[in-house]
Amino acid sequence: MPNLKDLKNRIESVKSTRKITKAMQMVAAAKLRRAQESAEASRPYAARFNAVMTGLAASVGGSDSAPKLLRGTGSDDVHLLVVMTAERGLCGGFNSNIAKLARAKAYELQAKGKTVKILTVGKKGRDAIKRDYGDLFVGHVDLSEVKRLGYTNAQDIAKDVLSRFDGGEFDVATIFYSKFVNVVTQIPTAQQVIPASFEDDASGDDSGAIFDYEPSEEAILADLLPKGVATAIFSALLENGASEQGARMSAMDNATRNAGEMIDKLTIQYNRSRQAVITNELIEIISGAEAL
Repeated sequence: MPNLKDLKNRIESVKSTRKITKAMQMVAAAKLRRAQESAEASRPYAARFNAVMTGLAASVGGSDSAPKLLRGTGSDDVHLLVVMTAERGLCGGFNSNIAKLARAKAYELQAKGKTVKILTVGKKGRDAIKRDYGDLFVGHVDLSEVKRLGYTNAQDIAKDVLSRFDGGEFDVATIFYSKFVNVVTQIPTAQQVIPASFEDDASGDDSGAIFDYEPSEEAILADLLPKGVATAIFSALLENGASEQGARMSAMDNATRNAGEMIDKLTIQYNRSRQAVITNELIEIISGAEAL
């Protein structure tokens, strides 16, 4: 059984830890508001962009004149998985959930005889996947020095991905990130960006309006599709930023509560041990007095 000094030192240690987790929770809460606003502000643009691209892609169809980013290479043998996670930990299952989804996708593709390549964005995702699929890594993007994510960061990643596609390194590219819902809910998401895949969104409906594009749809798509890849990556980075802070805030809140409960239990144990020591001393004193 620990002595009184050990218990007292442990109580002080847990109290110090609680101060740290509480401070981290408050910092995450402050960062979450800005990150959430950025993520939510990007959604209408991304939805509208997706609606325009859906219309253009539908009009072009699978014609041979369609841009390569839309029609693909005609094969799906080589897949590039772009795994986007955080540079830091202490955010619950945020990083591990994204890595788990990416590992499951890699396993599924390999089971079908496909070749898998992995590009990581964020140190934690790289560390989580390295043990199982380290030999599949083709690149890494370090954002640890970036204080605030901007569109230029997404453009740099998009340029790397597009240059690899133009170089014939892969046929299909999929990005992995966590979509922000609220503080306690973040959804690990896989989104194919090459060949471009667009989903009909009712929020972008133009009530049956017909557009006449100048120049041709193919020319517009050829110009917009690279921007679409950068937009998808930028939206994913913003969603990741909000999800990370939400997950960290929730994790630090739980840690603070657990520390409080542990302090209460240790304090009770300390008081009981102290009471037992006092009782033993009193018994010894009384026994000595009776012996005299």
